[in-house]
Amino acid sequence: MTQAAATATAASLLQIETRGRLLLVGLNRPAKRNALNDGIILEIEQVFQALPSDIGAVVIHGIGGHFSAGLDLSELQERDATAGLMHSRMWHRVFDLIQQARVPVIAALQGAVIGGGLELACAAHIRVADPSAYYALPEGSRGIFVGGGASMRLPRLIGVHRMADMMLTGRVYKSEEGVALGFAQYLTDADGALTKALELAERVAQNAPLTNFAVLQALPLIAEASPQTGLMLESLMASVAQSDQEAKNRIRDFLERKVGKVKSE
Repeated sequence: MTQAAATATAASLLQIETRGRLLLVGLNRPAKRNALNDGIILEIEQVFQALPSDIGAVVIHGIGGHFSAGLDLSELQERDATAGLMHSRMWHRVFDLIQQARVPVIAALQGAVIGGGLELACAAHIRVADPSAYYALPEGSRGIFVGGGASMRLPRLIGVHRMADMMLTGRVYKSEEGVALGFAQYLTDADGALTKALELAERVAQNAPLTNFAVLQALPLIAEASPQTGLMLESLMASVAQSDQEAKNRIRDFLERKVGKVKSE
């Protein structure tokens, strides 16, 4: 597919585009500030269940000025406790696919990153925000509780007490605060989040696939393990990675000065 070509029609819940080794996944409900309904979540699931083998990184972004204003509350009106439980588990299943994807996933954040939208962003491996981005968890004022994995993922980024404050008081964090506190790793100029996300995606797609796998899958397990277990896992992963032929080729290129040394920008 060419750079300008997109597979989605105007009526689609997702706008999918391939640019070389990058897959762009655009949340496409701009009239609803990309509020997440069951349809869009299930389409995201289909995308990550069938990532083409030649894709090296995924960028998730919002169409129309906002990343996502969260759960479409109109879907909650007729849902009983059992249906609510199954709905939450469905979101967990889909967001786990993102977090456990075989390639890095980068979220480009602008405008509303609220509730379920923040939960979706937290499932990505790298988050890039522009100055318009803001973060909120209004579940407390809505009489509900997070259900898409935020209670597990977000405290690891910003801490339990900060998340509790957001839910209890409705506190909203602006993009500048978000980078300092851990909501995002990068802050760009105005309207620059997608451009920066694509730049980063191009970079990470060039890494050895096994190294990316180790960073995405082994590193979180190591970080949460006991020190002795973590160090053993690290040794095993290092041994596997360095024995891969791709690693041998890259090390040889470095030793033969075919690639440059790391330098400060």
